[in-house]
Amino acid sequence: MRNLIEVIKNKGDYKSNVTAKAALVAVTESIKELVAKGEDVSIIGFGSFKVSTRAAKSGKIPGTDKTYTSEPKQVVKFKVGSKLAQAAEGK
Repeated sequence: MRNLIEVIKNKGDYKSNVTAKAALVAVTESIKELVAKGEDVSIIGFGSFKVSTRAAKSGKIPGTDKTYTSEPKQVVKFKVGSKLAQAAEGK
């Protein structure tokens, strides 16, 4: 496993790990802020982050007669972009 900050530093021609880390933090924080507002985020070729609502569900606790109901909640789903999928396949 390689350190992502080192890779960003070399690919982006940053002078130090500090500036490469700042770039990575700027991207990840921006994604978090947008999904927190319920907005979808697309990075063309890489993928997209989509906010959706997971429905409430009921179930039974194994080994007991107790049942539960979960609350609906907002979740973030990631869909892989075409270029990233191709890279994973070695193309």
